[in-house]
Amino acid sequence: MKNVIIVESPSKTKTISKYLGNDYKVVSSKGHIRDLATTGKFGLGIDVENDFEPTYIPIKDKKKLISDLEKETKNAKVYLASDPDREGEAISWHLKDTLNLHNYERIVFNEITKPAVLEALKNPRDIDMDLVKSQETRRMLDRIIGFRLSKLMQSKTDGTSAGRVQSVALKLIVDREREIAAFKEEEYWTIKALFEGFEATLIKYLKEDIEIKSEEEADKIIDSLSKCFNIDSVETKLKNKKGVMPFTTSTLQQAAINMLNFNSSKTMRIAQKLYEGIDIGSETTGIITYMRTDSTRLSGVFTYPAMEYIEKTYGKEYVGNVKVAKKNDNVQDAHEAIRPTDITRTPDSIKEYLSNEEYKLYSLIYYRTLASLMKDAKAQSTIITLENNGYIFKATGSVIVFDGYLKVYGKYSKQEDVILPDLTNLKTKIVIAEDIEKEQHFTKPSPRYTEASLIKEMESLGIGRPSTYAKTMDTLKFRNYVYIEDKKFIPTEIGFEITDKLQEAFSDIINVKYTAKMESDLDKVAENKYDNIKLLKDFFNKFEPLVESAFKTMEKKAPTKTGEICPECGGDLVVRKGKFGEFVACSNYPECKYIKKEEKKIYAECPKCHEGNIVAKKTKKGKTFYGCDNFPKCDYALWDEPTGDFCPNCNMLLVKKGKKVYCPECDKK
Repeated sequence: MKNVIIVESPSKTKTISKYLGNDYKVVSSKGHIRDLATTGKFGLGIDVENDFEPTYIPIKDKKKLISDLEKETKNAKVYLASDPDREGEAISWHLKDTLNLHNYERIVFNEITKPAVLEALKNPRDIDMDLVKSQETRRMLDRIIGFRLSKLMQSKTDGTSAGRVQSVALKLIVDREREIAAFKEEEYWTIKALFEGFEATLIKYLKEDIEIKSEEEADKIIDSLSKCFNIDSVETKLKNKKGVMPFTTSTLQQAAINMLNFNSSKTMRIAQKLYEGIDIGSETTGIITYMRTDSTRLSGVFTYPAMEYIEKTYGKEYVGNVKVAKKNDNVQDAHEAIRPTDITRTPDSIKEYLSNEEYKLYSLIYYRTLASLMKDAKAQSTIITLENNGYIFKATGSVIVFDGYLKVYGKYSKQEDVILPDLTNLKTKIVIAEDIEKEQHFTKPSPRYTEASLIKEMESLGIGRPSTYAKTMDTLKFRNYVYIEDKKFIPTEIGFEITDKLQEAFSDIINVKYTAKMESDLDKVAENKYDNIKLLKDFFNKFEPLVESAFKTMEKKAPTKTGEICPECGGDLVVRKGKFGEFVACSNYPECKYIKKEEKKIYAECPKCHEGNIVAKKTKKGKTFYGCDNFPKCDYALWDEPTGDFCPNCNMLLVKKGKKVYCPECDKK
């Protein structure tokens, strides 16, 4: 009898086949092979009146693959080796059901290495139907909410879709934007005394904290000060600088955004490759563990040799302890953290086999894991307090005296020494200021979300799963609900409109609390602590009446008339919103498909071909750039908006970014 292993990704088949030889045939399902149909009530593919019985059909273009898998698995012992998470468990179940498998077993491995795969084959199990139910329930909830709300939004707004997690993430962005718009800044001032080698900031008057609201107050304080400051105290302490935890999906995405300038989609795409297998000359192997995880646990199989490696490479004084995270109810701790599969496989030792981006991400994962097992750093912290006419000034310094985990993670840390002079041995307890300065400030609102800070916020609130964050970000951008400026999310007019309409009718469902509770309930389904049919019924009985009411009562936003007449049918021209922004079209659409051609602003003659003109354009994802309208003959393009003026040095176009005007040619040299 032949042995067949079914994995999700074709690239895994190559890696695993090399481990097992001719005894096993490794084939790929290429992810899911079937999904919910779009038949039945509301096109959900779910019989909501019969205990939410789903109807599954083969995914488009997967019929031949299914036929091939049926031939491969006939009369074979089948090992279902899809990914080690709920999605993977569901894929295994769909394969078993679709292929009508009887002689099968489920195997899981957290890393694609020969020892891990061989160990998994020794320890097969059955499909975990609780995990399958949890994933199936999530899919049905997303289908119900997505189909019903998207249809509603399409009929009432210029939006094209709405979703369970996507809509709550959008609401966070919209709420933050409105918070910023409503924010009223307040003036305040700070006072600093400058000394030779250090500076001190005013913090108190007598024993009370001090706030300076105006320049007049600041001047009055400065006038009451002399240049002589009494040394009130010098306090020195040895402080631990806590080390880092190994990466989860969420923290890896955040770190890669902040430290490598990779967005979440790019990070997960590269991590997938590192997990599935890299040809490193002597072998093809996965060099990191499974990258969809919310656990920070490291297995003993890894930590013991890692500790030995740290002692051998850096010294016994650098060996730390395995860190244990605080208990989090949403963590699936069957997984491990994201880590290298072999601690001796340093980034530099395999650099020649990796692309530049793969090397950067692997290095980040490798050194983060290593750092998590090393001792805390130690810093000598010094606080100097100075007194002048009742006013208390403070200077703070910190110097690393033992680098600990920073030995390997220092390049990813912003830690810098701030050295203060030794004032303990002065003959007099007085220091003389070289100057006393005042500085005006204004309070600032909470900043707009970056991709990293939105991911962090969503995880802390329990919204969605870290493995879906990248897709959520991409959807918001693709639907034109947000755009990116200086790496920050800004909602579009459609984004505001979608959020307002959803809150008008579904504020009890499209909110942080309800969405987080749903995640918790899905976790309970996975643990066999909550009936999935009850979860679906309770939700649908609350949700569907709201949808029906919204279809009847929600006002449809009327397109704005331009005052112009359609040249093709005589109807009114109106302003509509599309994927790439506003456009003018006929109000009689779809009977009349007239769209007014936009008169593009010409910024300047193209400095490269001198035949075309520079105009604003859009990428496929809706991002604005500026290029020659003589394309494809001329490929001259700029990301920042041209000013219309030319550089006196190279005669290329000057551009502006914010308030800065620069030459993209001269400034890159």
